[in-house]
Amino acid sequence: MTFELTAEQRAFQQAVRAFAARELAPRALAADRTATLPPENLAGLAREGLLGLAIPRTYGGQERSHLEYALAMEELAAACAATSVLVSVHNSLVAEPISVWGTPAQRERYLPRLARGEWLGAFALTEPGAGSDAASLRTRATRDGAGYRLNGSKCFITNSGLAQLYLVFATLDPQAGARGITAFLVERGTPGFTIGPYEHKLGIRASTTAQLFFEDCYVPADQRLGPEGQGWRIAMSTLDTGRIGIAAQAVGIARAAYEAALAAIRQQRQRGGPLAESQGVQWLLADMNVRIDAARLLVLRAASLRDAGQRVTREAAAAKLFASETAMWVATRALELQGTEGCRLDAPAQRYFRDAKITEIYEGTSEIQRLIIAEQILKATD
Repeated sequence: MTFELTAEQRAFQQAVRAFAARELAPRALAADRTATLPPENLAGLAREGLLGLAIPRTYGGQERSHLEYALAMEELAAACAATSVLVSVHNSLVAEPISVWGTPAQRERYLPRLARGEWLGAFALTEPGAGSDAASLRTRATRDGAGYRLNGSKCFITNSGLAQLYLVFATLDPQAGARGITAFLVERGTPGFTIGPYEHKLGIRASTTAQLFFEDCYVPADQRLGPEGQGWRIAMSTLDTGRIGIAAQAVGIARAAYEAALAAIRQQRQRGGPLAESQGVQWLLADMNVRIDAARLLVLRAASLRDAGQRVTREAAAAKLFASETAMWVATRALELQGTEGCRLDAPAQRYFRDAKITEIYEGTSEIQRLIIAEQILKATD
């Protein structure tokens, strides 16, 4: 096992870091205040190929490894968490499942558009009564001739409004539980499909989030992704990769909060001496640094195993759990270290603190990650 990046991986990481620092970080504060993602961010992501990370070169993508995807997510999140989650959902929750499960016609129709950034993707699983218990979703798919009619709603869907393509999960038989769930590719503008107003959120405010409504929304059978009844399998496999991305996002937020606190501490004085000479502060900095390193290693392990073709349900959950809780822990201490200055609305510290919290919630709460890890442990020891 090696802990060193290859020269190519390091060059890719540095290129994404330079792009994020140059184009995303300077706009992050205004994006947060206005809860609006700058169109320049999207244009830059498309130009740099970051909307095609998970897409094969055959369809115009970069065909990057999961490890490189994780590296990119950390760099983007350190600059602008709201932009990073757009990239995560688009790549890991939409483009990748189409690449894996899509028919040749579906790949040809959607992947080039997604790779170029002409279309964005959204992942629609969560419902008002089926968040952590996603298998109990109520959105119904009913056969209608050569297609299906969708009826129901989804909530807290990232990229809503901006996305042109929605990966929607609905059940053909509510009594069948997970076995009845089927996946569909629904295009924005399809009759019967409407998008609600944007949510006003605590963090990642520039990321668009809204409810989706389906009322006799007709979807042709050739826009079903995978076989009937395989939606749950598609969703769970997809979320393994998605959780690696969110874990990497959490590492990026934690790193940014830590670096901002470190810079502030080096300039502050307390009781006549540099704050950095306080032993208590030094211990706190050491703990922050170690936790971030540990979280990053869990992320890179999960990504590397995924690249090796292994199932990473436990590893992805462990990375997501530890990295998200690390982000919240580090962001809280970083804010406290900067005191009242860190609480100013124009200070990055308060934004990192607000952005960090969502990483403990979406794509599976910390409690759900613990249940997944425990289930995998018990299966292994049966």
